Amino acid sequence: MKHIHPMGLFLLSCTCLLLCFVAPISSDIPREAEALVNWKASLAGADDSLGSWSLANSTSLCSWTHISCDPEGNMRGLDLRDTILNGTLDRFDFSSFPHLENLVLFNNSLYGIIPAGIGNLTSLVELMISNNPSLRGAIPRSIGQLKHLSRLELSVWAIDGTLPDEIGNLTTLEELYISSATLTGSIPRTIGMLMKLRMLSVQQSTLTGSIPLEIGNMTELKNMLLTHNYLEGQLPGTISNLMSLVVLDLSGNQLQGQIVPELGNSSLLDTVSFTRNYFSGLFPSSICIGGALRFVDTSHTGFTGIHHQTFQNCTTLEHVDFTANNIVADIRDFFGEHLWQLSTIAFSQNQLYGTLLTDGGELFPCNYTYLSLLDLSNNVLQGGLSKCFWDMPSLGFMDLSNNSFDGVVPFSSRCAETISYLHLANNHFKGTFPLGLKECKNLVSLDLGGNNFSGSIPSWVSNNLPELKFLRLSSNNFDGIIPRNILNFRHLQILDLSRNKLTGPVPDDFTNLTGMNQKDIYFIYNDRYIYQVQIQIIWKNMDYVYGVLIATMAGIDLSGNSLSQEIPIGLATLLGLRYLNLSGNHFSGRIPKDIGNLVLVESLDLSENQLSGEIPPSFAGLKSISALNLSSNGLWGMIPTSNQLQTLVDPSIYSNNPGLCGFPLEDCANSSASTQSKTSQAEDREAFWVYCSVAAGFIFGFWLYWGAFMFCSQTWRRAFYEYVDHIHMQGKATKIYGCISCFQAKALNEEVRRLVLK
Repeated sequence: MKHIHPMGLFLLSCTCLLLCFVAPISSDIPREAEALVNWKASLAGADDSLGSWSLANSTSLCSWTHISCDPEGNMRGLDLRDTILNGTLDRFDFSSFPHLENLVLFNNSLYGIIPAGIGNLTSLVELMISNNPSLRGAIPRSIGQLKHLSRLELSVWAIDGTLPDEIGNLTTLEELYISSATLTGSIPRTIGMLMKLRMLSVQQSTLTGSIPLEIGNMTELKNMLLTHNYLEGQLPGTISNLMSLVVLDLSGNQLQGQIVPELGNSSLLDTVSFTRNYFSGLFPSSICIGGALRFVDTSHTGFTGIHHQTFQNCTTLEHVDFTANNIVADIRDFFGEHLWQLSTIAFSQNQLYGTLLTDGGELFPCNYTYLSLLDLSNNVLQGGLSKCFWDMPSLGFMDLSNNSFDGVVPFSSRCAETISYLHLANNHFKGTFPLGLKECKNLVSLDLGGNNFSGSIPSWVSNNLPELKFLRLSSNNFDGIIPRNILNFRHLQILDLSRNKLTGPVPDDFTNLTGMNQKDIYFIYNDRYIYQVQIQIIWKNMDYVYGVLIATMAGIDLSGNSLSQEIPIGLATLLGLRYLNLSGNHFSGRIPKDIGNLVLVESLDLSENQLSGEIPPSFAGLKSISALNLSSNGLWGMIPTSNQLQTLVDPSIYSNNPGLCGFPLEDCANSSASTQSKTSQAEDREAFWVYCSVAAGFIFGFWLYWGAFMFCSQTWRRAFYEYVDHIHMQGKATKIYGCISCFQAKALNEEVRRLVLK
């Protein structure tokens, strides 16, 4: 046996020892690489960015795209956000990644289910599976094995199971996001085991049941967002244990009952939203104890009152929205001096009473520098207004509609440059068009409808309010003519002058109304006020209140006045119109022949006028029409037909037009009969003019005879008589007298002979 040299034996031993250390590391890398390559091969269509995923360069795994490693070369992260994978996770070998800490699958076109093997990623710290709407199935219970998980996001995929009890095993979890899912069942009670959780966000995920008492155990919780689910029952009193809470948003559920007064125990509470629930009783009076509250939104809820000291100490409060509750209170009772620091006050649709002016001063002083939105509409407030409203430098939105305010809208030589929306509708204001508006050059929406304003509409309105998109002056006592300048609004999309006392013709130059003459219209509102802006219009013969979601709405309503003459043909150029109402006026003449150009019009009302003639054939071009009224006019002829017009089956929309026929009225006899009828009418008109000519000829001939015999010489008269007698003897007398019968001609001849001989 050959002896090995001692030095060789030493080198062999070192080599073996080195392989013992290197083998575990090097063996892991091929295993991860092989797992990724195999998964890539199973995909229906992998992204080009996965081109580096190949066994040929498996030793450089850490240089592959979407992969990150630690200094030791272990694969720690797989971030595939916005990478098209178009496949399933069925062939993804989760057990091949023992060191993986971050897995991001976002916007990948994945489908299928999440395999239970995901629980093998025991080193995982962050897991995001989001925006893969074709994924389905339940959240695997094995997810509870991810004991090191700190952040979990499962959003926008078709989860169809429950939030598993095993979620409580994730005791290191700090952030939980689940949104736009279709969960069944309620929040598991084990959620109270998440003692380190700081963010709980389960939104738009169809959760049912009540909020468990154990939620009060999560004392580190800063943000609780459970919006737009189907949660019911009362808010548990244990919520007062959440001393670190900053944001509480429970909007869009079915929660009910009263809220515990201790809700405001957290000294960090900044935002509270209870909107669209069924809470009742008093709003919690301790809400401001922490001294940090800025935002309160409890609109469309059900609170019946606010303790008069609730907001007295809210020195940081900026936004308050109690729209559509059942609060009965004097507006002056529950705001202290810190009211002036708010930037938003919204108390619409309650039962607030009182006045904004008292002998001791005004509720809103002139030095009110922070207010940007004031909505007190739909209450029972009364009294007058102060000119200070025009002086608030930050005011952008004010809605005082549907109250009992009265008097003259005060005049001021200035207007806040920021004011964009001013709605004073349905009060008892009087006087002429408010002169104070003359300086409000940035107004976008002006609603003065339903008051007692009178006088003429000023001609300066379009020049001084160039940004106006919505103008409503309906149901007042404005009189006189419509000023021609009112058609100079380049951005105007809705014009409502209905139910006034306007007279005369409608101006016919619509070229400047560019906001209405485009098929693609965008009603842009400032995002600061988008949630609150509402527009009241007559739409399809009904009174509607619309929000700003009617971004493409455009229309004109001049109904209920005494406007006259013909309908302006220029109206047919406003291609963006969705509704047009000219009913209840004295318009005459024909319907504009190009009315069919208004292909977007859904509602058209020309009833109760004196229109005549046929309905123009272009009517068939009204492809969007769904509400039509042409009744009580003098229209005649066949009603045009089209697929859309055939859907309007109510005959009353054409009633009191005796000459109309065709669907949905009685059928015209037939097309030939209609043609014969028109021919007959033409012949009757021709015969009428013939008869008129005959009568004129008879009268002319008669006086010609008399003139000849009374003023001409006897010799001339005898010669003339002999000429006439000669014509009569030849049977041509009827031609002279225009179809007079021979008997009449003979009688006349005898009478003339008698006079001549005499």
